[in-house]
Amino acid sequence: MARRTLSGALALTAAAFVMAPTAVEASPPGTKDVTAVLFEWNFASVAKECRNTLGPAGFGYVQVSPPAEHIQGSQWWTSYQPVSYRIAGRLGDRAAFQNMVNTCHAAGVKVVVDTVINHMSAGSGTGTGGSSYTKYNYPGLYSSYDFDNCTSQITNYQDRWNVQNCELVGLADLDTGEEYVRSAIAKYMNDLLSLGVDGFRVDAAKHMPAADLANIKSRLTNPSAYWKQEVIHGAGEAVQPTEYTGNGDVQEFRYAYDLKRVFNNENLAYLKNYGEGWGYLSSSSAGVFVDNHDTERNGSTLSYKDNATYTMANVFMLAWPYGAPDINSGYEFTDHDAGPPNGGRVDACWQSGWKCQHAWPEIKSMVGFRNATRGQSVTNWWDNGGDAIAFGRGSKGFVAINHESGSLTRTYQTSLPAGTYCNVQNNTQVTVNGSGQLSATLASNTALAIYAGKSTC
Repeated sequence: MARRTLSGALALTAAAFVMAPTAVEASPPGTKDVTAVLFEWNFASVAKECRNTLGPAGFGYVQVSPPAEHIQGSQWWTSYQPVSYRIAGRLGDRAAFQNMVNTCHAAGVKVVVDTVINHMSAGSGTGTGGSSYTKYNYPGLYSSYDFDNCTSQITNYQDRWNVQNCELVGLADLDTGEEYVRSAIAKYMNDLLSLGVDGFRVDAAKHMPAADLANIKSRLTNPSAYWKQEVIHGAGEAVQPTEYTGNGDVQEFRYAYDLKRVFNNENLAYLKNYGEGWGYLSSSSAGVFVDNHDTERNGSTLSYKDNATYTMANVFMLAWPYGAPDINSGYEFTDHDAGPPNGGRVDACWQSGWKCQHAWPEIKSMVGFRNATRGQSVTNWWDNGGDAIAFGRGSKGFVAINHESGSLTRTYQTSLPAGTYCNVQNNTQVTVNGSGQLSATLASNTALAIYAGKSTC
């Protein structure tokens, strides 16, 4: 959602889960766990990208922006102020959404929907689909009785009641403890499932009790549908991400925050035990990212504006076996509030301000690396104590990253069979000798990545 004041959650607290009587999918199910988050792309453009880029590159999932009818306005955050649960937002109507799901599925890509169920809108007016509304009154859906009694903004993240009953940036806060509200939300999510949706990114999950979300999930026609919940960690806060892992994956914001600090101010050598070794969520329930639509705007993480450093951070994330990775793909902005170019229509990547990070060659090529090395542990770690690192993924792959200011030439030990491989970072061939060694020169801020099954470029 529109980011939120600082932080987001934490304090090991007891969580009361009302779990659905099904196995929880930790990390997206299937052999391909990389999600391209096509932020504010319209559905017709998403469909085209699934067919032309995401499917062929091996992305397992695409995440689309909220499809529900929302307040009018050009700003991106209008998508996060729903006024009804009809698919009638700026990104396309129901037919366009259905066509997108079908097209992506045909390309082998599953669909995750960014789902706004914590709140409705602020203000009053007519929505993008023609529905009239006022705050706390959404005809045919919700009335004032369906919202929490606290009608003031959240002010204290150390107070659980305040975080989960008051209003996030002034938006009408639904009472998700109510039977009717739970059933209405489940009806919306079931409608999306009926259109073939494979999972949900639950926006502002931290602002709803984990037990409420578990109850809603138990009402779904597919209660084991993939869930990825936005619960921002905040040291000492009343609500903690660990409370939500019983429902599904939880986005691990610390991963992105720390990557920025390490890449900008510390040593890549420190990443040797990145993930659970840093006190993060279990790898099997963590959603990770270098940046998302909120953090690229508030400066808490790296973003496309960091150029090669950003690219190398994404290369590391895709090569490193922790969590399920999201690749944020948005558009250039100078105005924090600016909505998508052309109302969300993408005629071509790298035109009209569309950044298409998922299609940057260095990033896109690592999706195949990740798929080929899935399930392999880290082997043959090497670092220079500074900003040059290398590691293998069992006998399936090997990556080296040079974030130093100058070039680096050395011989690396791998666990790969002897042979010729394609360095997918620059489409040159690399030879591994009979001892599993390879020699390479890496320029500053470049990487090398090879994997089994990819011998020719």
